Amino acid sequence: MRGFSYIRIVYAIVDIETTGGFATGNGITEIAIVLHDGKEIEGCYHTLVNPFMVIPRYIVALTGITNEMVAEAPSFTEIGETIHELLKDRVFVAHNVNFDYSFLKHHLNNCGFILNTRKLCTVRLARKVFPGLASYSLGNLCRSLVVPITDRHRAKGDALATAEVFNRIIRGDNNSVVAAMLKGRNAEQFLPPHMPGEEIDKLPEKPGVYYFENQQKEIIYIGKAINLRKRVRSHFSNNDGSKRKQELLRNVYHISYKECSSELMALILESQEIRQRWPLYNRSQKKYHHKYGLYSYEDSRGVLQLVIEQKKSNLPAIYTFNAIIEGQAFIRKIKAGEIEIRKPPSEMQMVMDKPGLTSTISESTESYNKRILDSIEQIRLSLPSFVLIENKPSEKKGHAVYLMEKGCFYGMTILPDPFAMPLTLDYWKQNIPVSADNDYIRGLLFQHAEKNFYTRLNLHE
Repeated sequence: MRGFSYIRIVYAIVDIETTGGFATGNGITEIAIVLHDGKEIEGCYHTLVNPFMVIPRYIVALTGITNEMVAEAPSFTEIGETIHELLKDRVFVAHNVNFDYSFLKHHLNNCGFILNTRKLCTVRLARKVFPGLASYSLGNLCRSLVVPITDRHRAKGDALATAEVFNRIIRGDNNSVVAAMLKGRNAEQFLPPHMPGEEIDKLPEKPGVYYFENQQKEIIYIGKAINLRKRVRSHFSNNDGSKRKQELLRNVYHISYKECSSELMALILESQEIRQRWPLYNRSQKKYHHKYGLYSYEDSRGVLQLVIEQKKSNLPAIYTFNAIIEGQAFIRKIKAGEIEIRKPPSEMQMVMDKPGLTSTISESTESYNKRILDSIEQIRLSLPSFVLIENKPSEKKGHAVYLMEKGCFYGMTILPDPFAMPLTLDYWKQNIPVSADNDYIRGLLFQHAEKNFYTRLNLHE
């Protein structure tokens, strides 16, 4: 049939009902497996399953499966071997296959069975064989294809409806879509069901930042990549049953991107975009911040103090650190030498005057405070202004440049011949747009300044 013999491949068309949306923290309450030879149904297996956990009320309302209904049903452990035998030599077919597959793979693994079969997703197949439909949810797809469906949101009813949808797909498959999906380890089987595969194919193999968008085109995840196409594909290369992974698969509808000249530029842009947009599924940089800051304050006696404390959200730090020891080391490495913070004026210092005799000297509050203020200014003056230039020009016909002003990130751009520009801070600021700054970006630039493929040029006022 159209260059591909369906009869030689047998299928298990699966639908399950569960207590929640991710395998690692939820149980199966019902399972149906329709055995199919590529032309017609060969048989059907169906059972309720006792998940040994309370079924949430909203699940009961959706499926009609109550805790009383599953109380006497077999556990998954009891039926695990049967399920494995039904699935192991067949192609696993389901509507949104990664959801069903992740649950059965996880629970079979807990029973000591390994599920490693080829998969077909009727959502993705229908998108290719019947393009342009308003919706590819099972209910809407059945309406569009005039497929009868009974017992909606119950495993057997949905599995039988999926089997008929699969029949229609096979009959309408004029371009051997099923054969292509089954060829080798087809990466498209792992993609989110609602996301067009063509959007990944259009991604360049270049550094950049990518954006996962939901159905309303809202950005829900931002990431950076050295190779955009390869990195995005890697997000969907397995059937992780975690809550975060399964929610992401359900909610990703589109991908957009911004190409960058290098990994460093992509890292900086990623950090800026995450902190500006606060996507739902980004975690790491939402929480990233330096934990300690160097502060000055005036005590009850009017004496200025320098102290390293946990960073305060409402008080700018003179400088920031990941650990107290870094702050102590920073103070010792001030440009003019180690800063010595002496005892406050109220504490008398004993000095030897003559053998056997001692006297006391003290420093005035004004003099001491001036030394503290001078120390703070010394710290600020020690913060460098420099431009970091990538030695190798990008394909955009220029060198990526990054400007630091007094220890803070000023901005980045691509310039055709930055090595010929004068080393004055104001001149560089005229040629580089202002950009968002944060602790993470500063750390990146200081780290990359030590690498051989960058040139650091110190600037002066």
